[in-house]
Amino acid sequence: MNEIIREIETAQLKENVGDFRAGDTVKVYGKIKEGNRERIQVFEGTVLKIQGGSNRATFTVRKVSNGVGVEKTWPMHSPNVEKVEVVRRGKVRRAKLNYLRDRVGKKAKVKELVR
Repeated sequence: MNEIIREIETAQLKENVGDFRAGDTVKVYGKIKEGNRERIQVFEGTVLKIQGGSNRATFTVRKVSNGVGVEKTWPMHSPNVEKVEVVRRGKVRRAKLNYLRDRVGKKAKVKELVR
């Protein structure tokens, strides 16, 4: 039974997920259905965390819109995620950046990783 589940999960994996980590600023191109039309909406923010594995992997992106913090959790291998584009790399020392939720202004920024 385990092998059957593993085969189904590997069939659902995307080929090009994108190379990003926690702390990176990304643009997520998500498909949105409105009635019978479908369009792509861009959500740009900082990646707080990446969790899970296989086809259940998700990542959480946070942005501040009109002074209000907005977080969205996206399934990494979902067909509703068109692509994930890295805008800038972040220099962080941990995998989960939950402390950014309490910060406001310049303190909420992540330093850029210079390569």
